[in-house]
Amino acid sequence: MFFDGAVNTKDVGIGAILISPTGQHYSAIAQLLFFCTNNISKYEACIMGMNMTIDQDVEELLIMGDSDLIIRQDQGEWETRYVNLIPYRQHVEDLSKRFKSVEFRYIPRFHIELAYALAILVSMLPYPGNVHIDLL
Repeated sequence: MFFDGAVNTKDVGIGAILISPTGQHYSAIAQLLFFCTNNISKYEACIMGMNMTIDQDVEELLIMGDSDLIIRQDQGEWETRYVNLIPYRQHVEDLSKRFKSVEFRYIPRFHIELAYALAILVSMLPYPGNVHIDLL
């Protein structure tokens, strides 16, 4: 699963891509109805992607993103010090328990370009759907 979030002066958008072992791509996008930091948008994208994989009955999950902070927090290498990120970190930890195995891996942005493009587009364009996410 790839995830990314985008914050700009207009809106906040998130995107996630789930790629099955057979190469099938499943994507999800949403606009956040609250202004937030870039790290929170990335956590929201990760959570959306994890929920998508739970809905697909995925048992083993590799999560990849370009946020060193989020990946290292979820790997347990770094503490979550920013108080607004603590509920997000806890929620990801709770969701992780629903899988047989979960691995978090940092990769450079050019490897997650599709998730990044989805997040950028949804943050910049009027989103016609009614899919939105409220504050955690």
